[in-house]
Amino acid sequence: MPLPASMRCIEIKAPGGPEMLVPAMRPLPTPGDGEVLIAVSAAGVNRPDVIQRLGQYPAPADHSDLPGLEVAGTVVAQGRGVTTPAVGDRICALTPGGGYAEYVTVPAGSCLPFPKGFTDVEAAALPETFFTVWHNVFQRGALKKGEVLLIHGGSSGIGTTAIQLGKAFGAFVAVTAGSAEKCDACTKLGADLAINYRSEDFAEVLKARAPGKGADVILDMVGAPYLARNLKCLKPDGRMVNIAFLEGARAEVDMMPVMLKRLTLTGSTLRARDAAFKAGLADALRAQVWPLLDAGTVKPVIHAILPLDQAAEAHRLMESSRHIGKIMLQVSPTPMR
Repeated sequence: MPLPASMRCIEIKAPGGPEMLVPAMRPLPTPGDGEVLIAVSAAGVNRPDVIQRLGQYPAPADHSDLPGLEVAGTVVAQGRGVTTPAVGDRICALTPGGGYAEYVTVPAGSCLPFPKGFTDVEAAALPETFFTVWHNVFQRGALKKGEVLLIHGGSSGIGTTAIQLGKAFGAFVAVTAGSAEKCDACTKLGADLAINYRSEDFAEVLKARAPGKGADVILDMVGAPYLARNLKCLKPDGRMVNIAFLEGARAEVDMMPVMLKRLTLTGSTLRARDAAFKAGLADALRAQVWPLLDAGTVKPVIHAILPLDQAAEAHRLMESSRHIGKIMLQVSPTPMR
């Protein structure tokens, strides 16, 4: 059956608050070379979407200006040179943008199959956080079995993913979170140590209670206010990986502990990386992590599911920081006719 000529989507009317997310109609996108067209059944809401809405994280050139970095759905068309995934395959995918829509084009290499028994919403909750955590914790941070991983923002989508993967690969996992409820949720997911940053100094608690009195790897999305304490609690040869700066990017650095403890300070962004790099991450996830998802050892934490037209409300929820885990959008594609 033919595809529709247009689709529902959510546009950013202008930089600003959640009210700037507005329903719209657009022509159906066409898959380019090496791409597939997905009929979207569900899409994830992530912090970079909020930053894009504020006008501080523009879409890469030649990609959709619509927000949305992860989706799940069915492949309905292939661009030139694509054999896998095939038309009709149910897949989840990391997108460079455009996920808040009924249809989206993505590079074929960024697609992964549904894990066994997963719903559309659960599959859509995987790509952004799992690609991010795998690259930053296990590749850049080089986390090893028996090491101590400290995760800031343990109750976030990234945090809940990092807790489960850290434990699955044999790390001692410590987290920071902003309430007793969030700390309890992290502990139930497998965290060995949950620190309420509103009432405790995470560096002091970690040095007192973690094996080896510190962290081997820190995954940080807070930024400047945590820098000095992160350096303080890193062990010799420790690695700190920054993936966001929610409370500021600029801070003075005392380089003495960096030198004396041989520390590595690094970070990354994922959206602007090329299709070949993301395909490599997908291959690593398929080999190393998808068996854990198939077995039910690891599973995304879903906090809320809202319809696509309520994307603004989803952003309000994310900015409130009341959520534990992922916020998702349910999308019902326009039927083919």
